[in-house]
Amino acid sequence: MLEQVVLLAAVTVLGLLEQAYFSLKVISARRKHSVSPPATTGPPEFERIFRAQANCSEYFPIFVFSLWLAGVFFSQALAVFFGLLYLYGRYLYFHGYADSAQGRLEPLYFSAKMQWVLIALAGLGVVCTMTQAYLGLDLLHSFSHVLGLNEHT
Repeated sequence: MLEQVVLLAAVTVLGLLEQAYFSLKVISARRKHSVSPPATTGPPEFERIFRAQANCSEYFPIFVFSLWLAGVFFSQALAVFFGLLYLYGRYLYFHGYADSAQGRLEPLYFSAKMQWVLIALAGLGVVCTMTQAYLGLDLLHSFSHVLGLNEHT
């Protein structure tokens, strides 16, 4: 079973490290701009870094749940692929936002698309698993056949 989820776990750890990195950047910005906790306002440079980290933290639980559901119920390989793209997009988002409010937009849209792909894969995987378990219908196999993805025997 572990080999079936080890890549999902690796992407999750990478995401955790990314979150820790963003938090360290906020600590550094607090020191640089003399913004002591619990204050969340200060120079625009600090506020952009703070908001970027907060936004990434707000979406992290959604990312982790959709990553794991997509990986377990649909495809670990696809979930890992889109999960890595999501994390890359969030990295670009964080640094783009730190530079300027406008700099966050393109990476934000990219990472949001990757997140929605993971949510769709998770939903499709759960629905297909339920229909197979409770109705005896293998929808994933049927979709693959309709799309011509099955090998002809």
